[in-house]
Amino acid sequence: MSSRTPRGGIEAVSAALLAMNRRLEVREVLQTIVASARELLGAEYAALGVPDDHGGFAQFVVDGISEEQWRTIGPLPRQHGVLAAMLHEATPQRLADVRTFESFAGWPRTHPEMKDFIGMPILEDDDVLGAVFLANKTCPASAGGVEGFTQEDEELLRILADHAAIALTNARLYERSRELTLTGERARIAHELHDAVSQKLFSLRLTAQAAAALVDTDPARAKDEIKHVAALAAEAADELRGVVVELRPAGLDEDGLIATLRTEVRVLDRVHSARLTFTAAQVRALPAAQEEALLRVAQEAMHNALRHAHATTVGVTLEGRGKGARLSIRDDGRGFDPSAVRRAGRHLGLVSMRDRADGVSGRLTVQSAPGKGTVIEMEVPGG
Repeated sequence: MSSRTPRGGIEAVSAALLAMNRRLEVREVLQTIVASARELLGAEYAALGVPDDHGGFAQFVVDGISEEQWRTIGPLPRQHGVLAAMLHEATPQRLADVRTFESFAGWPRTHPEMKDFIGMPILEDDDVLGAVFLANKTCPASAGGVEGFTQEDEELLRILADHAAIALTNARLYERSRELTLTGERARIAHELHDAVSQKLFSLRLTAQAAAALVDTDPARAKDEIKHVAALAAEAADELRGVVVELRPAGLDEDGLIATLRTEVRVLDRVHSARLTFTAAQVRALPAAQEEALLRVAQEAMHNALRHAHATTVGVTLEGRGKGARLSIRDDGRGFDPSAVRRAGRHLGLVSMRDRADGVSGRLTVQSAPGKGTVIEMEVPGG
């Protein structure tokens, strides 16, 4: 293994960490990861895709293609061929010629020609959040005469994918904070996020620098340090998830569930073109944990309806049920097949919502179908 490649790998990881720590715009962070991967592996083209639940991509960033060329290519790619294999099976792909892949179906007319290919799924536990992929190795062949991407390239790309998982988790937090700006939540979420991950990111950077210093003198220890970088990245992702779970909106403590939900719906109705409504009837006071769980599920469901399902109307209803309550979020968006969303690589936050319901002895039900909208209901027993 040459010293140039590992050192370049550490520097690319460090650049991605710094970008994540300094910037809030998700697309900028993802673009930094893509550019780092392309430079590190010596590829002509690189891309990072975050799938939606309808066979396409919710986010897609590229490097190595001009803006003019990107415009002429047309719509974003669909989840088929080698992209589908990575997203659905959660396995890396390294090919001498991507055109020989069994389900390859060609490219749009102005799409650049690609041959050697490497792709890595971005994983959060067992969930596939997205994939980063590169094509056309441009650096000279190794001393052994091997062309295309190598096993070393694959291992370095795996490290970058670990950091991409952190960036995507951060994306969810930032998007939520942006939507809640008018209710005063943004500053508090930013503060909690900084406290939760800044120390971990600093440790990641120091570990990466230590590995770089050891590459020439002690390659074995350098390899151990790189493994430590991946472990620290996983820990940082866990802490980010903890911020999402533990943050409790101040408005809920001060105003109660009904007033807080009404305010959130009113805010989203103002900032989105969709029509959002809220109704409440005969709701008793609930335990604090149940109120927070109901609010979080409502936020997640409204976010999905507006950002992913492109709904034009969203109705939120909260009704008393004995000592408990039932929350319903109904939208007229694109809908999805609940039995297939896990195979599609994401799950619209359904696992998170079910976890919240289970955590307060509640029950979550989901009714949806492609083109038929979605109804999400959560019922809690009260105290």
